[in-house]
Amino acid sequence: MTQEAPLVIKNREELIFILSEASALEHMIMCQYLFAVFSLKRDVSEGVTAAQLEAIKRWDRTISQVAAQEMLHLALVSNLLTSIGSVPFFNRPNFPQRSKYYPPHIQMVLRPFSEQALQHFLYLERPEGMDLQDAPELQILQQEGMIAGLDDDQIVPEAQSFLTVGHLYRSIEQGFRLLVDQYGEQGVFIGPPRAQASQQHFGWPELVPVTNLASAIQAIETIVEQGEGARGDWRDAHFGKFWQTLQEYRELKQQDPNFEPARPVLAANVSPASDSDVFMPITEPVTAEVSMLLNASYEVLLQMLSRYFVHGSESDDALRVLSSTAVDAMFMLIKPLGELLTTLPIGPHAAGKNAGAVFAIFRTGYILPHRYAAWTIFHERLLQMAEYCDKIIATHPSAPKDLAGIGENARQLAAKLDSVRSTMDANTH
Repeated sequence: MTQEAPLVIKNREELIFILSEASALEHMIMCQYLFAVFSLKRDVSEGVTAAQLEAIKRWDRTISQVAAQEMLHLALVSNLLTSIGSVPFFNRPNFPQRSKYYPPHIQMVLRPFSEQALQHFLYLERPEGMDLQDAPELQILQQEGMIAGLDDDQIVPEAQSFLTVGHLYRSIEQGFRLLVDQYGEQGVFIGPPRAQASQQHFGWPELVPVTNLASAIQAIETIVEQGEGARGDWRDAHFGKFWQTLQEYRELKQQDPNFEPARPVLAANVSPASDSDVFMPITEPVTAEVSMLLNASYEVLLQMLSRYFVHGSESDDALRVLSSTAVDAMFMLIKPLGELLTTLPIGPHAAGKNAGAVFAIFRTGYILPHRYAAWTIFHERLLQMAEYCDKIIATHPSAPKDLAGIGENARQLAAKLDSVRSTMDANTH
């Protein structure tokens, strides 16, 4: 396997720029995996056999575990950013993105579970130097729009082309090494150690605080090894897990050509995103409101994570509540809403198709800098979502019964935050 020349990272600004791009990349890859998981069928009543359903459940666990590790990678990149004096970066472009924000060969699209989706996942996670094609509909003919590297005397950062995730992180590692050679560890790792996320609050043993070059390299190695595998051994990495899933899927499809493990789902939204030129409108009222509710849940989750990673004046106990509430929001709001949405029709213009989560981004930044105000906004927003569930149920007789439980979940999360917020001084930031 051949290695590409690393990207040019000669100063802190370039390193922050590339790490922010890595953060957005991990974020978008994670959303693609969640979309595929949410699309999977859940019962034999959906036209699958008991044996096929067992395989579907196994694939659900596999891809969900990979998505969870992408969340870990996002946290590790946040630690890398914080360690050199920056802030966490949870912003990203909206889906789909075809060669607009990333090198032309990296396509960011939302697809239900399928052979094509698995081929796309394999392409994203492929080891550096592996010659592998993307899913046919995502292949492009030209690779242009980004430069291969910068001049050594470049003063401002620019987007650079990279071929694989491993290529990107190998460049980041070299950037850290070069900066340490120039400024020494104390001159590079200037972020407060307390601002580092760790296993204490999120439970991942691999979530190491980054305070020096050794821990930075350890964080980078975790990301690369979990994705493509260590030194080409990809069997237990994300690439190997997707490869195994694809082989199992093809075997079942060969046994039963009519086997369809996923619901007929398309990425759809209520209104178009300004930074994406593809839009599938939702016209069914209940579906539209569930979609908006999911996007609101996703937004408040990002806001809570951003507040956690800036580590303001919160106590350790408050940070623990904030991190656990963010994790709970994923499983109590976003996951059930994402699965529910895939059962709801888009509208007459998309006959036979259901809606899928688009994980919409509405603003350019998510950090709420003032402690009491931030916690008040989180609490307020969760209660608004609970009330919105009530409104959907009251307005639409056909509203899914699951919304009542989701609304109660939002109230529980709001109460959990308020147990800490109520003890805060509104004048302390």
